[in-house]
Amino acid sequence: MTPKDLLLGIAIIFAWGFNFVVIRWGLDEMSPMMLGGMRFLVLAFVGSFFFARPKTPFKWWVIYALSLNFGQFALLFSAMTFGMPAGLASLVLQSQAIFTLIFSVLLLKEYVRPYQILAIGIASAGLAVIGAGGEDTTMTALGFALTLAAASSWALGNITTKAIIQKGYEANLSLIVWSCWITPLPFFICAYFIDGIDVMWADIVNINLKVVATLVYLSVIATLAGYGLWSHLMSRYSAGTVAPLSLGVPVVGLTSSALLLGEQVSYQQWIGILIVLTGLMLNTFGGALRRKR
Repeated sequence: MTPKDLLLGIAIIFAWGFNFVVIRWGLDEMSPMMLGGMRFLVLAFVGSFFFARPKTPFKWWVIYALSLNFGQFALLFSAMTFGMPAGLASLVLQSQAIFTLIFSVLLLKEYVRPYQILAIGIASAGLAVIGAGGEDTTMTALGFALTLAAASSWALGNITTKAIIQKGYEANLSLIVWSCWITPLPFFICAYFIDGIDVMWADIVNINLKVVATLVYLSVIATLAGYGLWSHLMSRYSAGTVAPLSLGVPVVGLTSSALLLGEQVSYQQWIGILIVLTGLMLNTFGGALRRKR
């Protein structure tokens, strides 16, 4: 990887890791469902000027929007509202890689190699250690559980992406952008029944510069720019070269949350974090190590 592309990769990881701090700031101003709905509405509006409508059938737009967009972020935003620290959320959400492996076996009948099974076991043990170590921090059991649910929804989105590709359709930035016209609807419906129309209206009329900056960051920087540049790198290099960079996301998330939000992680949770990262690294590099033998 050239130095320029490596810097691009590092910039993406910082953008995605810092994303969790920005979400925390946004949740201080808006309810979870309203923040989610507005985020995807902005993303759809801005992105539609730059990306053509995908040829993927509409039903796949809906499935993609409900799993990867609505399911993941409705659960994540709720988790962070109900006691999941931003830094730990950035780490626990990476368990999507483990859920993706499990769902690929159950739903797509894919073969899982022994090193992947070992990776699942190691990462699961690390998550258990993190979950059990929440008494010494602000993390709640509900927040932790909702974050795991968000990771599983992300994994279902990954399975949906694989299914779309297997059908011969494209699952690229165009699909991400145009499916975002669907995503705000379930968010706003949930906001109506959970928060009520008065809270929804108050969130809209009280939008300030902090909220605008949050929405711009989440939609334009973290999603459009982030995934656009990531796709650029994936088109130039092998997945084995680019994918390991994503392991830096929780590192940036934990560090920025500690510095800017004052979040603390217990010693037991740090042990769990290292165990989870070990499992994720084995899942990422295990295939390459196996081929070298």
